[in-house]
Formats: sequence, structure tokens, C-alpha cells
Amino acid sequence: MNNAARTPNIQLDANGRLRHFLSIEGLNRELLTEILDTAESFAGVSERTVKKVPLLRGKIITNLFFETSTRTRTTFELAAKRLSADVLNLNISASSTSKGETLLDTLRNLEAMHCDMFVVRHGDSGAAHFIARHAAPHVSVVNAGDGRHAHPTQAMLDMFTIRRHKGDFSRLKVAIVGDIQHSRVARSQIMALNTLGAAEVRIIGPRTLIPPHAESLGARVCHDLEEGIGDADVVIMLRLQKERMHGALLPSEHEYFQLYGLTDKRLEAARPDAIVMHPGPINRGVEMDSQVADGPRSVILQQVSHGIAVRMAVMAMAMQTQGGGA
Repeated sequence: MNNAARTPNIQLDANGRLRHFLSIEGLNRELLTEILDTAESFAGVSERTVKKVPLLRGKIITNLFFETSTRTRTTFELAAKRLSADVLNLNISASSTSKGETLLDTLRNLEAMHCDMFVVRHGDSGAAHFIARHAAPHVSVVNAGDGRHAHPTQAMLDMFTIRRHKGDFSRLKVAIVGDIQHSRVARSQIMALNTLGAAEVRIIGPRTLIPPHAESLGARVCHDLEEGIGDADVVIMLRLQKERMHGALLPSEHEYFQLYGLTDKRLEAARPDAIVMHPGPINRGVEMDSQVADGPRSVILQQVSHGIAVRMAVMAMAMQTQGGGA
């Protein structure tokens, strides 16, 4: 944290406004609250007959997805279009990067086409920061998930969902359950919750899926599900990141569900008005059963809807910094 205070934050311009959105780390409560407030102003756009505002008309936003994703890419595309921007979806597997062209060459060519923003999803941690450092001054970069490092817009749509249901963060106990070790979402959620002043953040999972430095993230570690979600206001279930696991970290998915899968019975340990969240996609019968996923306390589909408003907010704030707003 001291290093962050001494080093200029690449995400901010000289006036402290959002220029890139790469990580929750280094951003203060006021800026996160501004993102949430701006998202609130966009939330009603989806209910209109014409689901557009002219804020980014004439701007070009490029989705650079080096990892496959349906929900994240689709919500970014919808968010950009609702801001009236033009959207370019780059098919990385068929692009020149697969023919030997370097990533920087690809960026320079896109900049030559006068693209204004890159939305980047990449399997390597730090990829979005690398692109932001090398992008032209007029280009903003938004991190749509990089390796195990960060997924800041997912964390902010989760914060938006929590605030809409629970209001003040300062009274909330939030339990995050599952594969913390491999989850970029969990890291961003923990940072956002602590920055916004949550009363307590807990992470729950088997020892093999909890990072060794977990307490330093600002969360209390539990290895028992009922203990971890006890009296919690919010329960966030995480997907098992099987594609990032190496070695036998779990005996079986069946045994994982027996110990950490969320059922209606186990949910009784949380507060009666606790909400259940999941960044998706859900492995039903592994992280939770269908009764919980589709039950009255689940706000999972609301998270997806809120993702559009939050991503609209981030895009609008970053592009206004570059002279793209009203």
C-alpha cells in the first residue's frame, strides 16, 4: 500500500479521474462509489423503449478477448452499444497474432484504425496492465479478467448488486466460498468489499483452494462451510476453476459438494435475509444445488443484468477522461 502511494496509479489521470480500469487495487472508496452511483444512473436504460444514450456516439470500443467468454463479452458489447459506441469484436484465434504478429503490432494497427478503448480478457496475469502501459494516450483500457489476478468489473457489478439489496456496506458480513486460490474474481471482490468498508469479509474453502497469504488479502479464513457462512448477510459462491488447477487439489466434485456445496439446509446458517450470489457459470450440484440457484434468495440473474449498467459506467467514466463524454 505504501508503494502504491509513492507510485503514480496508471489507472488515473492527473486529476485523479478514471483513465483505465485494470484493478480495484489502488482505487479509493470515493471512486468506487462514483462507479456505483454512475451505474445507478444507467440502470434504467434497459427499461426504455430505445435502450440507448448518446454519450459515446462516434467512439470505437474493441473487445480483445484472448480467452473465451460469452457472458462477459456480451455484456461489454451491450454496454458499449447502449452508450451508442461502435463495437469491434476481434476474433483472436483467427487474427494475425496467431500468424506471428506480436500483441503490440496488433495494438498499433487497431490504434491506426482510431479505436478509442480496448476491453481486454487474457489468460496471463498483468496482460491488461501491459496493454495500458503501451497503448496510445487517447486509448483507455478496461480489464475484463486477466489470469488469476483481477476481474474488476465483475467485482463492481457484485458490489452494485449487494448495495441495491443491502444498502450500507459497513454493517455487512460477506462470505466468499470456494476456489479462492485460482479466482481473480475473489481477489477483486475482497479488495472492493474492504475499500467500501464491509464489516467483515470471510473466505471459505478447503486448504488446497485457499492461498497461503489469504489473511493478508483482508479476509478471515474458514474451512468449515456452516461456520463460514454463519450470520452472513451475503453468500458468494465461486466456480471451481478446473482449467487452472494442476494436480489433485480435490478428491472429487462429489466430495466437494458434500463439504462445500450450498443447499437450502446449509443456507440456514446465514441470516434469514441473506442473498446468494455467483459470478457464473454455475456448476449445479458442485457449488450449489438448483434449489438454491433458482431459489428466492438467489440474485444471480440480477448480477448479470447489473453487469451492463456497471460496465456502461466504467466505459463512460474512462472515455470522458479522454474527452469522450458530454
